[in-house]
Amino acid sequence: MVDTAQDTVQDKAVVVTGAGGGIGAALARRFAAEGARVVVNDIDPAKAKSVAEEFGGIAVPGDASEIVEHARDALGGTVDIYCANAGLASGGTEAADEQVWAAAWDVNVMAHVRAAHALLPAWLERGEGRFVSTVSAAGLLTMVGAAPYSVTKHGAYAFAEWLSLTYRHRGLKVHAICPQGVRTDMLTAAGSAGDLVLAPTAIEPEDVADALFAGIAEDRFLILPHPEVAAYYQARAATPDRWLENMNHIQQKWEGAQQ
Repeated sequence: MVDTAQDTVQDKAVVVTGAGGGIGAALARRFAAEGARVVVNDIDPAKAKSVAEEFGGIAVPGDASEIVEHARDALGGTVDIYCANAGLASGGTEAADEQVWAAAWDVNVMAHVRAAHALLPAWLERGEGRFVSTVSAAGLLTMVGAAPYSVTKHGAYAFAEWLSLTYRHRGLKVHAICPQGVRTDMLTAAGSAGDLVLAPTAIEPEDVADALFAGIAEDRFLILPHPEVAAYYQARAATPDRWLENMNHIQQKWEGAQQ
C-alpha cells in the first residue's frame, strides 16, 4: 500500500514559522487538517494566536531563528516536521543599505541554518525528520528589482539542497518549495516589479500547500507550485546568456514603467 501525505503527517509534531498569514498560515491549516499537532510561529504574537486558535494549534511567537526549543517544549519534547517559511522580501540593488542585506541574510538563510542545527542531532539519532524550506522561484531564477531577496533565496535553496544530499541516507527528508507569485502581503510589498513579473500568474496560498502535500506523497525534493518554473530553470542552465538577455528585457520594461 502506497503511503499518502496524510499517512506521513498524521499525529506528527509540526512547526511552521512565519505562519501568521500567507503561505505559512495555509501550511499550518493544512497540516492541522491532516491530523498533525501544529505550532504556529510568527514575529507578531496576535497573528500567531489568531491562526492557532482556528484549529486548536499552539502559538509560539517570536523570532524564527530562536523558537526551536520553545516549539519542541510546546509539542511535548519533539519536532517531526519543521517548515522554515518565514521570509523577508527585501528589494533594492547592490546599493541597498547593508542592514537590509544583513536582515535578508539572517531571515532567509541563517534562520534555516540555526533551525537545522537545533533539530538535526535528534533527527539523525532516530533516523527520521522532515525539513520544509519555503524558498521562492527567485531562488532558482532571480527577481528584478530585488537583489537582497534574490541572492538570499538562492542561499536558502542551496542550503536545502545541501541538507538533502548530506543526510538523506540517514533518514532526513527535505522539500524546497519554489513558487512564483502568491497572493499574499509579500506580493503586494513587491510593488511594480511584482505587478509586472508575478501578479499575472499568481496563485493562492492554499495552492502552495496542495503542491507541498503532493510532493510529500511523492517524496520529491523540489516543489514547484508553478510547473512552468521547471522549463525556466532548464533554460537558465542550458542557455544562460539567452536567459539573461530575456530577463534583461523584463528589467528594461520594468524601468520604463517607472518613468
